[in-house]
Amino acid sequence: MATVAELKAVLKDTLEKKGVLGHLKARIRAEVFSALDDDREPRPSLSHENLLINELIREYLEFNKYKYTASVLIADDHLRKEERKSANIEDLHVSQAVHR
Repeated sequence: MATVAELKAVLKDTLEKKGVLGHLKARIRAEVFSALDDDREPRPSLSHENLLINELIREYLEFNKYKYTASVLIADDHLRKEERKSANIEDLHVSQAVHR
């Protein structure tokens, strides 16, 4: 019969291989930061340039499969989802060079 320690090790390995453990850690981290965030102090409005920078960072993280880090960034920036949805390249005043 397996010991509790052996069962824990197998469970941990299984969750790591499936990617679940990393996702859970990232989600817990995001929730801790969210709980510590002071809602009484509003965030400054997001400029078009900063919106573009945030989106570039998010795309970079997702492209390179840093999905746990990206999930923390997205969770931290959850209040700005509507800004992200309504923004497009023309709104951000990106030069034509970027489109090539």
